[in-house]
Amino acid sequence: MSQDIRNLVPDSCTLLGLGEPTHQEPAFGAVRNELFAQLADLGFRSIALESDRVAAFAVNDYVLHGAGTLDAVMREGFSHDFGALEANRRLVAWMREYNEDRPEADRLTFHGFDLPTENTMAPSPRSYLEYARDYLRLDTLDIAGVAGDDHRWSRDEAILDHTRSPGTTPEAARLHSIAEDLLTKLHARAPELIAHTSLAAWSRAKTHLDTALGLLHYHWQAAQPLAQSDRIALLLTTRDTLMARNVLDIRTAEARRGPTMLFAHNLHLQRDASAWGSGDLSARWSGAGAILDAFQTESYFFVASSLGRSTTLNLGEPAPDTYEARLQARVTGWGLIPATELRPARTRTDTIPQQGYFPLNEATVDGADLILHWTGA
Repeated sequence: MSQDIRNLVPDSCTLLGLGEPTHQEPAFGAVRNELFAQLADLGFRSIALESDRVAAFAVNDYVLHGAGTLDAVMREGFSHDFGALEANRRLVAWMREYNEDRPEADRLTFHGFDLPTENTMAPSPRSYLEYARDYLRLDTLDIAGVAGDDHRWSRDEAILDHTRSPGTTPEAARLHSIAEDLLTKLHARAPELIAHTSLAAWSRAKTHLDTALGLLHYHWQAAQPLAQSDRIALLLTTRDTLMARNVLDIRTAEARRGPTMLFAHNLHLQRDASAWGSGDLSARWSGAGAILDAFQTESYFFVASSLGRSTTLNLGEPAPDTYEARLQARVTGWGLIPATELRPARTRTDTIPQQGYFPLNEATVDGADLILHWTGA
């Protein structure tokens, strides 16, 4: 057992995925911060969280250049309410302090690699298209008039009820055509635009368009008349696929500067197929980590996390012969163990969906390089 990840990561690693087994246990964010500081010593120069990619630009501007205030970027730079987490605030503050007196090439950068979606909500693509339109100075292009009321897109019914989704409407088709046309113009005018602004500004406009297209596709999927389990599986697949594409874009930008750390739920980063179930509903899909690992364009290293007990989750001690019980016997506080050292065991069965905790199983352990275990409190 070790608390020093620097001794465990191979030199070839360019993309390290640190999973957490639940979003509801704050200890994993604190451990992540400590591990990222260690990875910075190994030359890692970026971190990407399971949060909205566009919103994260505000965080990156702050950690790189001190733009805005810490309070403002915590409110505006995260999705999924992750800006309210103390561990994220500490991470952002530490990155700003780390960067302050360093040359640009050595500074740490912050990214999101998710869409601004919740399980039952996806926003309108309007604002993302308007950002790209304004960057291209196409002032007469009316996007708001085509998109209509934002609430029409963002209401829960638009995702949960295919008959009320705007995803296959003529307006959605028109917005998709507009987005593709803007993307073509963005590339066609790249020499001029980059010369007058910067590559970073051009890339930011492209990210807004990628997000708009991703949202349009997500809404299109939500409009398909499918059985509920099939519908959930399709949306989960779409989200993770777009996550993986975002990571590939981030790595294109970061490749020359150094490796990247990812932080998200185990389900998004594990190599084996992800699975979810509640009552009669179930879904199985390939997460972003499985997709990224399949491409082998980066040397992907996956750290799966597990939890012993938690008063926050009302989760008791794991039953004997489960993976978590065996880890409890080896770890004090928290620690890292090579996955190959963990003998086969049972999957714990004392969890409930409301905890958001997905226990370790044989496939996840076999697909992991390291296991991070926190014994709990």
